[in-house]
Amino acid sequence: MPLLHVDDVVVQFGGVTAVNHANFQVEAGTITGLIGPNGAGKTTTFNVVTGLQTPTSGRVMFDGKNINRLPVNRRSKRGIGRTFQRLEAFGSLTVADNVRVALDIKRGLRGMFASTGNQVHDLLELVGISSYAGDRADSIPTGTARLLELARALACEPRLLLLDEPSSGLDESETEDFGRLLQKLAGEGVTILMVEHDMDLVMSVCNEIHVLDFGSIIAYGTPAEIRENPVVQKAYLGYSDEGPVDPDGPTNDSNHDTAVLDAVTEGAAQ
Repeated sequence: MPLLHVDDVVVQFGGVTAVNHANFQVEAGTITGLIGPNGAGKTTTFNVVTGLQTPTSGRVMFDGKNINRLPVNRRSKRGIGRTFQRLEAFGSLTVADNVRVALDIKRGLRGMFASTGNQVHDLLELVGISSYAGDRADSIPTGTARLLELARALACEPRLLLLDEPSSGLDESETEDFGRLLQKLAGEGVTILMVEHDMDLVMSVCNEIHVLDFGSIIAYGTPAEIRENPVVQKAYLGYSDEGPVDPDGPTNDSNHDTAVLDAVTEGAAQ
């Protein structure tokens, strides 16, 4: 049984369909990528899973149970955590206090007076930013703030961790370290669903990848299968029938031809 099953989810905003019968599963202990161009519906799908957005139809199954009616806080208590594409750190608090807040919320009123110093240090050490512990969150680099959000999410001991553009702001070396950290977390039992535009990172760490276009899943498979999928190459990775598209020349992200549109329809129906 998968840990997460997004089952035929539709999200409509007026006449706009942001998520179009999306259907995919995430197995426990794996790293799964959710990729696609801007506006494909990735963050909206995250919002449905975490309870920030009510689906128009369809359901979210977590650990075999329908959680559509559960509010955000109860989904968190069941083990769903996330980071955000737009940084959501508490800017006026220190890095350490940002993590401490999450630990206090996790423990509740009965544990709020217990010391959290060691746990805060361990989490900051885990993500590699312990040297920033005393700095205000609004003064640290963007990449460091991404890692702070990860540490804060991990403080809630998630079983399923949703990461929205987690490597944004990291340089190449930091991204490599981040990839190793994700693999370490997965090895320790944290299931990860990741939205990410860094294809090198996605291809190197993910066990499986699901591809969204216009809110529909058009392809899924291992990184090798996704890399070789002609629809994905053409629609997302910048390939044409003749080979890689010139990055300085025209692209077809917003001008899918009839063959690609047919493939989108077929992929959504599978």
